[in-house]
Amino acid sequence: MLELLAMLVWYWGQPPLETLQLLLFPPQVALHQYRDRYLEALAQAGFSPHQQGIWVQSTQQLLVNHQGDRPLSAASVTKIATSLAVLDKYPFDYRFLTRIGTTGSIQKGVLKGDLVLIGGNDPLFVWEEAIAIGNALNRLGIRQVQGDLVIVPPLQMNFYPEPQTVAELFKLALDWRRWTPEIQAAYAQHLQGQPRPQVSIAGATRFQGTLPANVRIRLEHRSLPLGEIVRQMNIYSNNEIAETLAAMAGGAARVAQVAARKANVPPSEIQLINGSGLGEENRISPRAACGMLLALQEMLAQKNHSLADVLPMAGRDRGTLANRQLPVATLVKTGSLWNVSALVGVLPTAKHGTVCFALLNRGDNLEGFRRQQDRYVQHLSQTLQPSPQPGAEFQSTATASRLGEPQRIKVLAAE
Repeated sequence: MLELLAMLVWYWGQPPLETLQLLLFPPQVALHQYRDRYLEALAQAGFSPHQQGIWVQSTQQLLVNHQGDRPLSAASVTKIATSLAVLDKYPFDYRFLTRIGTTGSIQKGVLKGDLVLIGGNDPLFVWEEAIAIGNALNRLGIRQVQGDLVIVPPLQMNFYPEPQTVAELFKLALDWRRWTPEIQAAYAQHLQGQPRPQVSIAGATRFQGTLPANVRIRLEHRSLPLGEIVRQMNIYSNNEIAETLAAMAGGAARVAQVAARKANVPPSEIQLINGSGLGEENRISPRAACGMLLALQEMLAQKNHSLADVLPMAGRDRGTLANRQLPVATLVKTGSLWNVSALVGVLPTAKHGTVCFALLNRGDNLEGFRRQQDRYVQHLSQTLQPSPQPGAEFQSTATASRLGEPQRIKVLAAE
């Protein structure tokens, strides 16, 4: 080894410190030394090591640990637990159904009755989906509604659960002549080339808990697959979607229970008050965060899917990764509160295969923490060497789905 080092010095001049470290020490020692430097830098900036957590492991071996079993505020890393619990209970391809009915008859483009919107609580029912319904109504021959808009909950739209807000948003989406710049932008991004709907509603808005006795179900709108909704939740760290999915899974306590069991950690290491991560009371240990991620990977593999189907990937997705500097193909979940920054994910390595990391930081320096986290993951990748052939968990297997797809609307009854 000394002879090799001497040759390198003679050939290149003085090698950089990182090169010397990798030559003289095994990778795991280098990882430990980098952990110490990372914590020391945070301490010098005024952030106690006691408030920071680190866990790095392969599927078989613990590589780095600092307070790995201590529950720490995890912010939106909570959404990993929610993803795990809801996909444990429901199929990956589960669909939410939103139905459209009418009363009365359709005559020369006019519905001589009410338009009935029957909610299925689709958490990703947004402008594009409502526009697709408007186009389907036009294809049925409906351009004007003489009666009322009747809404039967549960229904949300654009992440708003308030019934009156949902009604106003839905009516806007149905009539392109009233579109706002926001709706125009959604159409341009996802629906360019599709028709623009024109359905006006003359009457008032009514809300009722049961279907009108004389309703005729005309359309059935299927949501994006649950797995894709989970992916969108994680890419944009959407709290409203997370709360809907956590409720489906049985609530925060049930999510925590399922996550701890799947991650094979004591229940005390996953403490949740909700499914989104809002609030410092959501606490997860770094060890549990990696345990949940590896359990999610295993569960998805059994269903012929992968982590790449439900998590944002560096180099592919933007959202919360828009300004991050992470190795390409790294799959992660971020978490942020005003005084909490977390990064949990997996990366492919040549030396240890898939490696999971969890970095949980406490303190009022979010941008600084994010830069340090990105450097940490870059160091992990360099030290353990990027894999030339990432494993199956880094390959997306889900069928591509887009918002506003007309084929997800089924006509049940034409005039």
